[in-house]
Amino acid sequence: DVQLQASGGGLVQAGGSLRLSCAASGVAFDTLTIAWFRQAPGKEREDISCLSSTDGSTYGADSVKGRFTISSDNAKNTVYLQMNSLKPEDTAVYYCAAGSIFYCSGYPHDYDYWGQGTLVTVSS
Repeated sequence: DVQLQASGGGLVQAGGSLRLSCAASGVAFDTLTIAWFRQAPGKEREDISCLSSTDGSTYGADSVKGRFTISSDNAKNTVYLQMNSLKPEDTAVYYCAAGSIFYCSGYPHDYDYWGQGTLVTVSS
């Protein structure tokens, strides 16, 4: 049974940093494309970062480019999202997702497995 466990959210002041973790069990992460989505209250789920299983290429949404970095530790079967220079508009529930797709996709339905979400709140 495949499970993703997201953690690392919390309350942080604007300009601060957080590192989210997504630990997988039941599947080897390096065989999947991993993405981070977020959903703010009243808004649609937004794809913000992704790591392709095919060539290790990464994607970052314009809204987080230069501030958020995705990385992986295959030995720990864990993917991270380092978030720096956080802004109040980054406040959302953050989800990790994994899918048997070759390259990154911004469509949630392309991902087979989802973590439970972790709340990030950035105060001004």
